[in-house]
Amino acid sequence: MMLDKIFREYDIRGKVPSEINDEVAYKIGLGYGSYLQEYLNQKACVIAHDNRVSSESLNKSLIKGLLETGLNVIDYGLTTTPMHYYARYVNNLYGIMITASHNPKDENGFKFSFDKYANARGSMVKDLKEYIDKGNFIKGVGKLEYKDIKDAYIDYIISHLKFGKKRIKVVLDLANGTTSCIARSVYEKLNIDLTIINEESDGTFPSHHPDPSVEENLKELKEKVLELKADIGIGFDGDGDRIGIIDEKGNLVSIESYAIIILRNIIDKVKNKKFLYDAKCSDTFKDEVIRLGGTPVICRTGTSYTQEKVLKENIPFGIQYVGHVSINDRLFSTESAMYSSLRLIEILSKTTKTLSELDETTAKYLNTPEEKFPSTDDKKLEVIEKIKKYCDDKNYKYIEIDGLKVVFQDGWAYVRASNTGPNITLRCEAQSQLVLDNLHKLFITLIDVYNKR
Repeated sequence: MMLDKIFREYDIRGKVPSEINDEVAYKIGLGYGSYLQEYLNQKACVIAHDNRVSSESLNKSLIKGLLETGLNVIDYGLTTTPMHYYARYVNNLYGIMITASHNPKDENGFKFSFDKYANARGSMVKDLKEYIDKGNFIKGVGKLEYKDIKDAYIDYIISHLKFGKKRIKVVLDLANGTTSCIARSVYEKLNIDLTIINEESDGTFPSHHPDPSVEENLKELKEKVLELKADIGIGFDGDGDRIGIIDEKGNLVSIESYAIIILRNIIDKVKNKKFLYDAKCSDTFKDEVIRLGGTPVICRTGTSYTQEKVLKENIPFGIQYVGHVSINDRLFSTESAMYSSLRLIEILSKTTKTLSELDETTAKYLNTPEEKFPSTDDKKLEVIEKIKKYCDDKNYKYIEIDGLKVVFQDGWAYVRASNTGPNITLRCEAQSQLVLDNLHKLFITLIDVYNKR
């Protein structure tokens, strides 16, 4: 039996084996294989998996279900999620990636696609669940083909880079995640002085939590950067689509600061001057896009949504607050954290400035980290509606985008129901500490009051 709660806003995800197991994977294979044929006229799909201990078994069960519907399957085995996106792209097929991204090792899941733009999102995920529940699966005998995309993917990345003469000293923290299967092969082909930590690829991660968007998870990386006097430290998440950056002084470089450095490098080289950011991001990026003559495009949180918008509108560059990066100016965007880091290293290789000096030129606003407040899946939506009514009564201006981004003259508060768990999330930003403290206190109080009723 499959639990409703594992079908989330943009993927299927849950604990192993109580919520995600071989039986669930088999049923997903039957449902996905039948759905592709019945509604989307597809004859084949591509699949791959990350390096979690449970992923290989889930992969076999998923294949079994897919083949029994008559769908042909190309299995790329162990890959990062961006490598899987590249496999979809070169084969012009839809597919499934078995991963739980940055979540702990006792969880797993499935990112799947129903179009050429991005993973399934919103109603697409619910459609598959309803289809599986009906149980009217197609019967057939599909063919299985094993392929390796590693070498082609490495060539693809490297062919879209052009380093300068300066040799950059780089520390990579792979967090024992799936990038361990490819990172060394990529970076050692380039003019880089390379050190790698946490490079195990046997599914034992995390030796520490692999979410690089959380600064405290980059402590080991910071220490190694300072010890080796490196120019930059890069951290990856479990499946290779999130990035965290440390400068030569051991300081965290925010995703917005990273984005501004990239933006200044490419804005005069691209025709489309639109640049995307998700609603959680600081206004520093939006303001810099405007200052440089570009058009900022705000998008709801979630890679499935940002990736779709980037590709549909041919936006050259976009970011999410949690460390997802879409670079779409030279190559098809695969959300690769490796490629995103290499574009920054490329810039460093052509300048006399250090990373901290490049970061010093960006404006800074005061903000809070994203906070999570426990709720329930039913209650969290009710809380957001009540906060919306409160804002209406107060005549506060807000952007209704996957929750509420309440905008004031000198700051904003963004409150939303989490798409990945029974939580309410909050992030605030302001131009002064007093305003930030007041905004923060107000919205924490609103969440607390409405969450208890």
